[in-house]
Amino acid sequence: MKAPSHRTVAMQKLDKSILSTLLFSIFATVTGVGIVVPLLPVYAHDLGASGLYIGMIFGAFSLSRTFLLPYFGRLSDKRGRKPFIVSGLIAYTLISLTYLFSKSVNSLIIIRFVQGAGSAMLMPVIQAYVGDITPNGREGFTMGMFNMFLFFGLSIGPVLGGIIRDRFDLNAAFISMGLLVFIGFLLSLFLLPPTGSEQVVRRGRPPADWKRLLRDRDIAGIFLFRLAFTACIGIIWGFLPVLGDAELSLSSSSIGFLVMLGIAISGMLHVPMGYLADRMNKKLMVVAGGLIVSYAILSFEWAGNFEAMVLASIFFGIGGGICMPALMAMAVLKGDSTNAMGSVMALMNVAHSLGMLLGALLAGLMMDLSQLRQVFSLGTVIMSFGAGLFIIFTYHRKAYYNQVPSSGKPQ
Repeated sequence: MKAPSHRTVAMQKLDKSILSTLLFSIFATVTGVGIVVPLLPVYAHDLGASGLYIGMIFGAFSLSRTFLLPYFGRLSDKRGRKPFIVSGLIAYTLISLTYLFSKSVNSLIIIRFVQGAGSAMLMPVIQAYVGDITPNGREGFTMGMFNMFLFFGLSIGPVLGGIIRDRFDLNAAFISMGLLVFIGFLLSLFLLPPTGSEQVVRRGRPPADWKRLLRDRDIAGIFLFRLAFTACIGIIWGFLPVLGDAELSLSSSSIGFLVMLGIAISGMLHVPMGYLADRMNKKLMVVAGGLIVSYAILSFEWAGNFEAMVLASIFFGIGGGICMPALMAMAVLKGDSTNAMGSVMALMNVAHSLGMLLGALLAGLMMDLSQLRQVFSLGTVIMSFGAGLFIIFTYHRKAYYNQVPSSGKPQ
């Protein structure tokens, strides 16, 4: 039996104007941040920051973001999406300008903390808005498109940052980040419809309370899988460069290519796999993708040359491209059925932040206690455990996200 949908029956077509605005806004935000993030450690070091302070600069962003995600996601379920999107984008624009005047490590920590708060206003709310306007039966395709823009922004940002820094200077990178986000602010301000016309406001129903959401087995399974998957990303981003440099003597460009390859492949697969998720058993796609990711991250431990590392990165991208559109489609369906799209998307982003943090910390401990290559075995254990918990928590005799109507068209 299909879960009840609160999206209007008349909503059979995706509003391309709204969707394009939301996709550009998230792309501009992620790309803009990606432009400066790889440059911040060097900038902070030039200001005299120790390794601990560099860690605090990045940790401040995750700290404020993680704690504020549920607050803003929940508030958007009650008051609408546009106010938070517009406020978050203008906040990001202003924060970009403050980087130009930052001359101390402490000021960078404060700026990153405030930027994390801005991110908490944007990511879950934009995702929730995309979920709101998605026609029934196209959850996988639409969220796949969203993730494609997100992943491409993650891939392009660091490259642009390096080019801008080499040709101009660090201030030009900060200004570029601000300009990109400001364009997104203008588009959102003028192209997104008034808050009163948003479905979440017109619906007039209160969202499910936190107690119900946190006890929901489906949400728990989706949360834990996303946390495990993101922990694997944290392990790869943190320790693949160390492995490539220390044991394989790879160049910086080769290491950068490896880190970007998995993200780029996953991004390219999100739309076709999202389309497939609307016509197949979503749970099976999530589990299949998780198994491929488990194998891929273990392959990094076995890799003895650059070609083997490339193959492992490709498999990781394929696995992520298969599982994440289906997983996020399930999250959209759950957010819709509980009238709490923003809250559910906030939980997905909390899982992302915690996964990145826990993956890096646990892998660091494993490296200190054992050896470098063992961190990838840890990643396989984490991903396999996450997939197993996903199966346990989402098991139903007939779940709504497993149904494909006899006509062959998604419901």
